[in-house]
Amino acid sequence: MRLDERTRPDFPILERVVNGHPLVYLDSAASSQRPRTVIEAMGQYYARSHANVHRSIHTLGEEATELYEAARDRVQRFIGAGSREEVVFTRGTTDGLSLLAETLGRTLRAGDEVLITELEHHSNIIPWQLATRDRGAVLKAVPLRDDGTLDLEAFERLLTRRTRVVAFAHVSNVLGTINPVAEMSARARQVGAFTVVDGAQAAPHLPLDISLLGCDFYVFSAHKMLGPTGIGVLYGRREVLESLEPGRGGSEMIKEVWIDRAQWNDLPWRFEPGTPPIAEAVGLTAAIEYLEKLGMERVLEHERALTRQALEGLAAVPGVNVYGPPARTDRGAVVAFTVAGLHPHDVAALLDAEGIAVRAGHHCAMPLMRRLGVVGTSRASFSVFNSPDEVGRLLAVVAELRTAL
Repeated sequence: MRLDERTRPDFPILERVVNGHPLVYLDSAASSQRPRTVIEAMGQYYARSHANVHRSIHTLGEEATELYEAARDRVQRFIGAGSREEVVFTRGTTDGLSLLAETLGRTLRAGDEVLITELEHHSNIIPWQLATRDRGAVLKAVPLRDDGTLDLEAFERLLTRRTRVVAFAHVSNVLGTINPVAEMSARARQVGAFTVVDGAQAAPHLPLDISLLGCDFYVFSAHKMLGPTGIGVLYGRREVLESLEPGRGGSEMIKEVWIDRAQWNDLPWRFEPGTPPIAEAVGLTAAIEYLEKLGMERVLEHERALTRQALEGLAAVPGVNVYGPPARTDRGAVVAFTVAGLHPHDVAALLDAEGIAVRAGHHCAMPLMRRLGVVGTSRASFSVFNSPDEVGRLLAVVAELRTAL
């Protein structure tokens, strides 16, 4: 049985009809859909166990705390972190990257350098712009090669003893490029730089083992991996987290407070001020359990086949240009393309008229769009519930768009 044949009955939203056509949802890179187990787990929490966590003595508070902290243990195992103290809950990838830019930014001095890449999402650009601007540091970017991969020779040249942070995506949200995280992290460590990896497009699709990647920080969002919105994960190497002061203040993140000073809480809670996303943590647990039952190796194999089918099929349509590494290269489950004579927004609207949901625009990656020489692209992205028939439907409609021009 194909993976999609097993999973599709678990996703109630896929029963929808859009504009008279069965829904074909190809926008999981923006936000995936959720299986019933995630929806039901959150509903069950609100119906039976909701209370605030950590400080309550009563039964509901203890149940909520147990569920919330169980999610941390589940994430630790899912990503292969060395300890649960290395797992910090955030509001999402953007929030995690901003938190790191705030905390690591305090360590920057005038003349220090932060190194990003040309393929980054704005969430991994803007926080570092603010951090370097406020400290008099310098922001630099590793350029791309024409095939959509990073110019690693340029990376070597740009990486110097002045580099304090290297921040880059594990998988590009536009090109699908899979960057060599372990290699880049090892080189950054040789010059004493911290490595920050945006894993938003990797965690839902690739088997992860943080111990093999060697990065200092790794961030991702639940809502792209079959889970709820409003919660994300920041992994940080324990010794590095211990050396940092929290970037934000409030309750939960302290042990004791005086008017003029405070004593920070232990890890990981010192980086989690305020009431946390408790129901969302319950949903994240259910999402991880769902993915683990499928097996991440099988998820990767399924989505890789869909991606290759889409890449090869779109490349065969006259007037369609596909971006990123070649089809036979290992790459993420996203395919960005343009159709000659049509704006990407028009392509998306015409596909939507046929019940096919794709993303269109600059995908929060304007520097990359400039590098590619386009105003934007249309983007199809895949998850565990997508089928070869759906990819075939996408290819057929795109081909019809070309013949109608």
